[in-house]
Amino acid sequence: MIIINDIILTPDDNEDRVFEIAKRRLRGDVPDSLEIRKKAVDTRRLVRLVYSVSAHFDENAEKRLAARDKKLVYRRDVQKTEIPMCEKNGNPPVVVGFGPGGMFCALTLARAGLKPIVVERGSAIEKRQLSVEKFWAGGPLSDTNVQFGEGGAGTFSDGKLTTGINSPLCDSVLIDFVKFGANKEILTAAKPHIGTDVLCKIVRNIRCEIEKLGGKVLFDTKLTELSIKNNKIAGVKTTNGEIPCDTLILALGHSARDTQEMLLANGFEMEKKAFSVGVRLEQKQETVNRAMYGEYAGHPALPPAEYKLSYREGNRGVYSFCMCPGGYVVASASEEGGVVTNGMSLHGRDGENANAAIAVSVLPEDLESDVLSGVRFQRMLEQKAYKLGGSNYFAPCQKTLDFIECRKGNLVSSVKPTYRPGVREADLNDALPKFVCDMLKTGFAVFDKGRRGFDSMGGILTGVETRTSSPVRILRNEELQAPSCKGVYPCGEGAGYAGGIMSAACDGMKIAMKIIKGD
Repeated sequence: MIIINDIILTPDDNEDRVFEIAKRRLRGDVPDSLEIRKKAVDTRRLVRLVYSVSAHFDENAEKRLAARDKKLVYRRDVQKTEIPMCEKNGNPPVVVGFGPGGMFCALTLARAGLKPIVVERGSAIEKRQLSVEKFWAGGPLSDTNVQFGEGGAGTFSDGKLTTGINSPLCDSVLIDFVKFGANKEILTAAKPHIGTDVLCKIVRNIRCEIEKLGGKVLFDTKLTELSIKNNKIAGVKTTNGEIPCDTLILALGHSARDTQEMLLANGFEMEKKAFSVGVRLEQKQETVNRAMYGEYAGHPALPPAEYKLSYREGNRGVYSFCMCPGGYVVASASEEGGVVTNGMSLHGRDGENANAAIAVSVLPEDLESDVLSGVRFQRMLEQKAYKLGGSNYFAPCQKTLDFIECRKGNLVSSVKPTYRPGVREADLNDALPKFVCDMLKTGFAVFDKGRRGFDSMGGILTGVETRTSSPVRILRNEELQAPSCKGVYPCGEGAGYAGGIMSAACDGMKIAMKIIKGD
């Protein structure tokens, strides 16, 4: 196919103009078909819609066009990664964790005929939704929560599929998401998202496909110990019995702290890594729309506005993370006595508020020397927030301006907090270290100055945001295996090799393909 990039319209233009402009750029050559490949909103100067269009000819014509005009890009058609069938002796591979990494690893293994066994400490999505909703309504914290259960932590999020990786596996992941229930718009959007409501259905459909192909998914089953013989995995012990295995994929997720401790005790090589902590900034969505779109705010051709902001001083940065237009701040604790915040949007992104984590980098040199010091650091902040919130899983909350001026103040504001089970007025300067607070305050000032009308000072802050990524990395070698234990494959975000749904899913597929091909 030929890719025609940088076709620019205003929000007032009819989208059919995209194809008129594409045909003009082809200078008389008539394609077999024209399709919108990507669509983005550019707000850097003027508000513009930027498109890429794919034009399909026969291969010889496509190469001729690309040679004639360097602005026309020849590219092979998007193809789903071919998964060869595989016959291996021995036990079925065991996948620990059913988040994006474990899910796509298990799906790929199942398609190859290897009938994987998935061990997931949380519940299936139907039961998980009930458990999470009960907690948000003020009920007890369960072992099945926003962090643990079918789909992993990403299930109760915006389902954002943006990624910084450049992997051919990305196309396969997107195609599968559409196959299992996502809107096909994710194939063309520059910043695709699914939404929590749709994602809950998709993860169930993927599980059913794995089971249809002969795999098993064992919910409410926690990994407790490994059986290792001669530096090779021989089996796993779980809360529901032992499973023999010679291939183990550790797709733990970033919050499986007890499992990280168990692996360290078993001699697995791990290292500290940078992560980030901060707060959730909540604003009216209409405020964000005005700041990003100006006079076009509310235009029917434009989606609810989102932003991506960052500022750096030396080695430390402050940045927006997991921005949820029209979304909700959600209670995401997984341990008793701790408060954790995250953000969530439904597919329609039609909530009154926008929210995003505003996070500050925490560097290995900020921590004590041992590998799990980052985990202790996170836990300490979560426990402080729990006490400030009233020791009942309410979250400490504060107007941004009051945070800047280090005063408790009150929560009388046009922005109503969406966090459930509830919030309590508190000074978030008491919840976070001074270096984090200082950098947050600098960030708010920079963001407001750089984007007129952004008005973070008019927003509210809910804390604390600590689970942006895993604070540890489980080392793996060129064979993608743990150096100290043959047959064990650390995978995804919890192992320190991914940073979101797409990158974790691709890492899971990458490991599965390595196992299938045996190279």
